Amino acid sequence: MKIAIGCDHGGLEHKNAIVEHLKERGFEIIDFGIYEQKSVDYPEIALKVATCIATGEAERGFLVCGTGIGMSLAANKVKGIRAAACSEHFSAKYTRLHNNSNILCLGGRVIGVGTALELADLFVDTEFEGGRHSRRVDMITDIENNK
Repeated sequence: MKIAIGCDHGGLEHKNAIVEHLKERGFEIIDFGIYEQKSVDYPEIALKVATCIATGEAERGFLVCGTGIGMSLAANKVKGIRAAACSEHFSAKYTRLHNNSNILCLGGRVIGVGTALELADLFVDTEFEGGRHSRRVDMITDIENNK
């Protein structure tokens, strides 16, 4: 699986840890930065990762900012993206199982690095359950397409 990832200045440490962890697990990573601790505008990073997912260049993605909320708001503006800000295990798992989310947004100021790695594993290891959830995801897509 190819994974896109990016962060702002609030998520650099977590992003770097996730990149190394997923590489060790054998995943191919597309890293959109940032690469040094400096202030950046998170919507620009969110757009890069979300576009990479929406075009099919990568299957799933991670965005890390201070809370995960700003990144999720920006990423969800890209057609075809279902980005979820999660800070605990249940939501990270069920956003894949039930919502078929394709980007997990994490908060570098909300959770520790260890938890971020656990949530990353849940997100890449959990497959969409389909069934009745497919109809609901299709309904979300219909809203996105203004139907």
